[in-house]
Amino acid sequence: MNPDVAIDVFKTTLLFSIYMAAPFLVGMLIVGLMTSLFQSVTSIQEPTLTFAPKLIAFACLVLVLAPWLLRVLGEFTISIFARMSSLGH
Repeated sequence: MNPDVAIDVFKTTLLFSIYMAAPFLVGMLIVGLMTSLFQSVTSIQEPTLTFAPKLIAFACLVLVLAPWLLRVLGEFTISIFARMSSLGH
């Protein structure tokens, strides 16, 4: 395997993983900021108040984004397998 090809495959995989995780990270960031704002306004310092909304939002994001995630992951897997034939040369 050529080092340039290996670096390109690694870079593609790393960028793809960021692309897949970004919607969840942004969603958890927004929910966390809203929860922190709510806690500071109401002076409620309940530890479960920070965990429960994030868990619910994550579950909703998984349900909403599942078709997109599966489609994109399938396309990426097919493209990586298609590139494997050229990696041996």
